[in-house]
Amino acid sequence: MRITLKTALLLGALLGTNLVAVESVYAAPKKKSKPVVQKKLVKKASVASSEQLQESRRLAVQSSAALVIEQGGSEALYQKNADLVVPIASITKLMTAMVVLDSVPDLQAPITVTDEDVDYLRGSRSRLHVGSVITRETALLLALMSSENRAANALGRHYPGGLSAFVAAMNRKAASLGMKNSHFEDPTGLTSNNVSTAYDLAKMVGAAHQYPLIREFSTTSDAQVEVSGRLLDYRNTNPLVKSSTWDVGLSKTGYIHEAGKCLVMQARVADKPVVIVLLDSAGKLTRVGDANRIKRWMESASAARRHSTHA
Repeated sequence: MRITLKTALLLGALLGTNLVAVESVYAAPKKKSKPVVQKKLVKKASVASSEQLQESRRLAVQSSAALVIEQGGSEALYQKNADLVVPIASITKLMTAMVVLDSVPDLQAPITVTDEDVDYLRGSRSRLHVGSVITRETALLLALMSSENRAANALGRHYPGGLSAFVAAMNRKAASLGMKNSHFEDPTGLTSNNVSTAYDLAKMVGAAHQYPLIREFSTTSDAQVEVSGRLLDYRNTNPLVKSSTWDVGLSKTGYIHEAGKCLVMQARVADKPVVIVLLDSAGKLTRVGDANRIKRWMESASAARRHSTHA
């Protein structure tokens, strides 16, 4: 019987035990050939300061695992179960995009959607019919902006050496980024065997942010794309990219049942470039609500510090 992260948290509450993940910023875990989804939570470690503790208590993040970290920094501004290894769904597509671009492909080359790209595992829908021909660049846009599974899988199939070589490259890339608790088995995230931690994903977001095309495509709010002579309208799966109150530099959402609703972003909040990771959110709007709560919390804390300094 599979024990989910939510089940583990519920058991902890019933037993009356204060269970959260150990706070260790980018700490190197024990080496293992393939991460196993963690079922057990451990006792909470001390935080950096009493001020940080008081501030974090004012932030009620609903996602089961979360991390807020200054981009390029090493100390978490906020963390919740950030070391737990969990399924990451379509957050995977950021790694897919990096591996595609690392191969320096011809982005204008046509690729064809085939029956191999159809999702028979979960039956997810797609408007890219079998036989559709699109450019590699269009496939990359749809995978990042609209989380198009057939586009992502087709990108992997058209990699030199095919899909198996692509997945191997994904895991090599993860290792090179120090993502020691991460493992990939497909380019879409439809399999629950694609796993990572919030800390590892923060590294992946930071690396993906170095690619101008990933920044552009993942934050495009909507686009009209020609597919085999048809004009199709696509929208970003993250509504915050078109919000006037947000300055989002990179975005990716994800969902499968085992992972819950997920969201990762690079954004500028309270005059700081930060990486936000939200995993296993329940409900359609929870991850967006958590992101807004984090933003308000950071802005309030920043305003309080400025007031204290002036006083």
